Amino acid sequence: MTEDTKMNFWQDHSLEYLEMALKRDFQERVENPDGYGKRTGECGDTVEFFLMEKDGLISSVSYDVDGCKNTNACANTVVQFATGRSVADAWNITHEAVSDYLKTLPSHENHCAELAVGAFYLALRDLAGNCNQTDTEENTTDGQDVIV
Repeated sequence: MTEDTKMNFWQDHSLEYLEMALKRDFQERVENPDGYGKRTGECGDTVEFFLMEKDGLISSVSYDVDGCKNTNACANTVVQFATGRSVADAWNITHEAVSDYLKTLPSHENHCAELAVGAFYLALRDLAGNCNQTDTEENTTDGQDVIV
């Protein structure tokens, strides 16, 4: 790669990408979430989502990432898209929408968006299962971990 073709991180990325890649406001592990999902990609990055639901809406989303800035950008975008949405509508969040929002996610890093959305879907599935439990059942997660 020549000096002229090197990417300048600050100049060559959209403001949306930069904000999402560097933001850490919602990076938090939550004990006893209403929904939990974890996914590890072939690249070795891991994303975990922690969902809280109130009155059919996703009231809080937090995440933890062990991975690159691209994965962090995608996880933050999912948080932004999901917070305040109905649980049913949250299933409409796609990896394409995440990539489109970020504008400058490198095409060879689209797997980061797939990883983040996949972990989020696992959290939604867990949330749905927990919502169907009776009040006397313990609200636990099964530690879902899927390699993609």
